[in-house]
Amino acid sequence: MKDPKNPPPEPEKVPVPDAEKEPEKTPEKETVPPESPKTEKETAPKEPTTEEKLAALANQYLYLQAEYQNYRKRVAKDLADARQNAIADTLTPFLTVFDYLSMADNAAVKSDNVESIRQGLKMIIDQFFRAFGEIGVAPVESVGQAFDPQLHDAVAKEASESIPEGTVIREWSRAFKLGDKVLRPARVVVSSGAPKPETDPAEENAPSPGENGENPAPENAEAK
Repeated sequence: MKDPKNPPPEPEKVPVPDAEKEPEKTPEKETVPPESPKTEKETAPKEPTTEEKLAALANQYLYLQAEYQNYRKRVAKDLADARQNAIADTLTPFLTVFDYLSMADNAAVKSDNVESIRQGLKMIIDQFFRAFGEIGVAPVESVGQAFDPQLHDAVAKEASESIPEGTVIREWSRAFKLGDKVLRPARVVVSSGAPKPETDPAEENAPSPGENGENPAPENAEAK
C-alpha cells in the first residue's frame, strides 16, 4: 500500500541520443517559374503621339518665354541699380564742395575782409579738384603748349614777339579729361607769331620807279 505522506521518487530522465531524435522539417522553397523573355515590342519604349509631342513643345516654349521675361527684368533692375550707384559715387565727393560754398556764402555776408573770402574760394577750388580726382577727372594744361585741335578750341589769335606761332598764349576755359576721353576742350588764344611791320597805305598804292629811277608816265597822259 502506498504511503501518501512519502511519495515514491520520480524516475530519472535518460538523455536520448541525437540519432533517435526526429529530424526537423525544413520549409520547402516555392519554385518560381522562369520568366519568359520579352519581345522587342514589349521592351521598346512607347513612341509618343503627335499630340503629346505638340503639348511638350508648347510647355517648353512657355517655360522659355517665362525665363526670358525674368531675365529681362533682372537685367533692367541690374542696369538701374548700376546707374543709381554710379550717380551716387559721382556726386558724393561734391557734397563737401557744396558745404564749403555754403560756408563761403555765410562768411561773405558777415565779413568784409576780401582776403579771407579769396582764401575761402581758393579752398573751394582745391576741394573741387580733389573731388574731380576721386572720380578720375583731370584738368589739362594748355598754356605754353602747341595748339592741338583734339584738346583746344581756338577762339582768337594774337601776335607775340616772344611766343612762337601756333602756341597757346592763354586759356579762357580749361580742358578736362576722363581717362583718355576728352570731356571738354579748352578755349584758348593762339599766338600768330611776331607782329608784321605796319606799312603806309599811300606807299603801297604808289607806283614803282622805272629803270632810271624815274616815275613812269601815266598811261592816259597826252604826248607833247
